Amino acid sequence: MEVLDPSVSRDDAPLCLNDALQKVNPPGTPISDSRSCIKSRQIFGFLGFLGFALVYAMRVNLSVAIVSMVNQTAIPHTDNQSDIDECAKTTPINSTFVPSAGEFAWDEKTQGVILGAFFLGYVMTNVPGGRVAERIGGKIVYGLGVFLTALLTVVSPFAAYWGLYPFLVIRIAEGFTEGVTFPAMHSMLAHWVPPLERSKFAALVYAGANFGTVISLPLSGWLCSLELWGGWPLSFYLFGSLGIVWYVFWLLFVFDTPAKHPRIDPQERAYIESLVETKEGGNTDVPWLSVFTSLPMWAIAVTQCGQSWAFYTLLTELPTYMDRILHFDVQQNAYLSALPYLTAWIVGLVISSFADALLARNLISPLRSFKLWNTVASLGPSLSFLGVIWAGCDRFTVMMMLSGLGSLYGAVYAGNQMNHITLAPRYAGTLYGMTNAAANACGFLAPYIIGQIVNGHETLARWHFVFLLGAVINICANCFYLLFASATEQPWSKGGS
Repeated sequence: MEVLDPSVSRDDAPLCLNDALQKVNPPGTPISDSRSCIKSRQIFGFLGFLGFALVYAMRVNLSVAIVSMVNQTAIPHTDNQSDIDECAKTTPINSTFVPSAGEFAWDEKTQGVILGAFFLGYVMTNVPGGRVAERIGGKIVYGLGVFLTALLTVVSPFAAYWGLYPFLVIRIAEGFTEGVTFPAMHSMLAHWVPPLERSKFAALVYAGANFGTVISLPLSGWLCSLELWGGWPLSFYLFGSLGIVWYVFWLLFVFDTPAKHPRIDPQERAYIESLVETKEGGNTDVPWLSVFTSLPMWAIAVTQCGQSWAFYTLLTELPTYMDRILHFDVQQNAYLSALPYLTAWIVGLVISSFADALLARNLISPLRSFKLWNTVASLGPSLSFLGVIWAGCDRFTVMMMLSGLGSLYGAVYAGNQMNHITLAPRYAGTLYGMTNAAANACGFLAPYIIGQIVNGHETLARWHFVFLLGAVINICANCFYLLFASATEQPWSKGGS
């Protein structure tokens, strides 16, 4: 670790208010943070945030675009029209256009397969992505994950026009390249972020997923309306191009660890390294048997599975529900579909800061903090689903349920998301890859099973069963987490065997 010379004057460097206060601290105080107002880990966090925003924008734009891509009149329905129109159609409040019939005759079952195909590739690379990031560093793994996903997004419209199977191949490939991003980032967070900053920092970085969803859904809806300029393919071209540009900045400004950063303030590096226990475990074999038989690991995997089922029910299916059942037009659909993610983003930032403050003041133990906020993150969306069932065709109440109670999903960053690092810091990327792969297997199953449930039967009863199923799975999974979660570093992590 680089040791700072206390005799070196700091008068020649710009000072933040916090640094100015630290100058009067008595001798023996812990190493203070960076003297720079913009810290290297803040730049890393901001670019990580943008990376997740872009990969989620590229992931979810299809949920809106598919409404414009599909020609509903070309799809045979077995139900009569009265079943489809259980909720009376009203004149849209903000209807600026009526989309023309799409080019593709994909029924609900096929659409479910298309929306779920992404996850086939996604689950395949989570564990390898985390392991490779631990061995060679997360910078190149995370960066390439975003960059290659961006390239595939740009070519997606061409694949769709080519045929269903080429389009499915591209969607699977996008999942394959994007699957490395979360475990690679988790590996980097273990090196860059001091323990008492992790909930808030993770919320800022991972909430890029919510931000990307908030931006992508309404913007994709607007781009779909620009039929004279190309319509729905524009959403693929725009977000894919932005991902390519982002990659240049990532390569220039982000590094695997503080020790490898050539321009980091030495004081910030010393501060981080004094608080982060670095485990040189990148070349140590993972104790797979111990990991797979660890109940605390299973607790994280199970609750993430339940939360992902609920999350992807909204992410992939809400635009379709709003279009077919609640009869919002495409632009209304896109704006309102983004509301639950906007509120979850804001609530996540608030709760994570509050959670870190409680931990810093020793008002709650790490384990109780994990369990408390994970329960909030699971219970809120589940109750919102039950509220949607209760609201029926009341469009305003449906959106209030999803945007109000559903916003509590943001507490997940103070819940299980940092639990991997406490269990095994040296294997944080691999562990996150394992649980994220399991969780996103549910991401594939959710749209597929929902497609099977509602295929050709667009009725309130069937959609209410979809929401009830999501609520029950989420609550039961959280109960398993409450029973078996741990916040103690596991023996197989300390011994590396």
